[in-house]
Amino acid sequence: MSPVSERAAQVRFRRALSLMAMTLVAPGSAQLIAGNRRVGLIAFCSAAGLLVTAVLGGLLALVHRPFAYWVATSPPALFWIYLVLTAAAVGWAALFIDAWRIGEPLSYSMTHRRMAVGVNGLLCFSVAGTLLVGAHLVGVQRDFMNATFGDGEASGAHHGRYNVLIMGGDAGAGRWGLRPDSMTVASVDAETGKTVLIGLPRNMSHFPFREGSVMDEQFPDGFDCDGCMLNGVSTWAEDNTELFGKAEDPGVDATIMAIEGITDLKINYWAMVNLEGFKDLVDAVGGVTLNVRQEIPIGLPGDKVTGTIEPGTRKLDGFETLWYARARDGSDDYSRMARQKCVMNAMLEQISPQSALRNFQRIAKASSEMVSTNLPSSEVDRFLDLAMKAKGQKLATLSLVPPMIATADPDIDLVHAKVAEAIDRAEGRAPATSDDGAKKPSRKKESTSVTGGSVGSLKEGYAANDSEDLGAAC
Repeated sequence: MSPVSERAAQVRFRRALSLMAMTLVAPGSAQLIAGNRRVGLIAFCSAAGLLVTAVLGGLLALVHRPFAYWVATSPPALFWIYLVLTAAAVGWAALFIDAWRIGEPLSYSMTHRRMAVGVNGLLCFSVAGTLLVGAHLVGVQRDFMNATFGDGEASGAHHGRYNVLIMGGDAGAGRWGLRPDSMTVASVDAETGKTVLIGLPRNMSHFPFREGSVMDEQFPDGFDCDGCMLNGVSTWAEDNTELFGKAEDPGVDATIMAIEGITDLKINYWAMVNLEGFKDLVDAVGGVTLNVRQEIPIGLPGDKVTGTIEPGTRKLDGFETLWYARARDGSDDYSRMARQKCVMNAMLEQISPQSALRNFQRIAKASSEMVSTNLPSSEVDRFLDLAMKAKGQKLATLSLVPPMIATADPDIDLVHAKVAEAIDRAEGRAPATSDDGAKKPSRKKESTSVTGGSVGSLKEGYAANDSEDLGAAC
């Protein structure tokens, strides 16, 4: 090849690289300059439109957080984003290949040909690959939303609050969803996100059901059958499904009737958490830091203790966190309820948007296997917004346990009064007063004793079960 031809080939090679760079920066610009102008115009306008839409959407998400939550949780929106990202990946890769063709690769040296192919391939795979990975993550999120959340009707707030029943179920053979192992009502202010966690002991008995409900008709004097306790309501209902018509989950429906009768709160939604699957979620977010005040045995009462969780402020993995929350050896149900609330508080405070994005796929997989709920997908964005508001506030708790409440024969009027009082305090309303108008005495000083890993004792109560600042009590 003559020097003139060689210089011409080098010019063409540099031109080819320039066309590829132009395609990277402004898709379609290479075609506008040196190729099919119609294709270039369509590609350039499409890319510009998508860029403007993305920028405006990003700005709107920054100034209006609910919009970001809607985009992240709406299956229709996620479906269109998935299609756009997939189409953009294919289209952009095609533009790179066309830019390489426009550069006339056969007209320059073999070395330059190989370099052009390598550069073009790197750009194709990196750009298209990034978009396809994004499309895959959007698809994972959409599948998670469809698999976890329903399409039922939204439920409005009651007296300005949403009440969500959170149940923990053992994942043993034949037990998933049958006997809730723990029950907590999260009462959330519909505007501020201020939350009160109301814990109900699984061994409560002789309680009423919601007036007029199916269970109230069967047990007009309360759940007073032999050996009947709150965690057995679900099993009783599953054994008598003919009473519940076409209900999809009589066990959950009956449990809600009990919770509403006990607390005098209207339940908006429910969620059943697979306690065994919970450890996968904790592992997905990289563990959770908890204050272990006392040695926690790994093993249920009567089983062989296989290890311990040592005292101290420690970052626990999923397996350890699960046993911190459920261990009863050397403890009692009420201490365990206190520890479970500490886990809830830690998860709320410690899971950041950054860690959620880093571990998005693992979190989505763990969550879809962990949670069953009737919360409609159309309401998820609302509850994400409330959760983020709650993240910066103190979490209040009330547990309907001894010594305040006798679980074997609860004073339901007292229970209703205590629930209303806890919500009033969370709302910032004036504290209750005695009959003579004087304020009720302030609460006693927090105990310094520790039982089963929780501050307090069965006799005097556990701090995390009745607190206006759960974080401090844990």
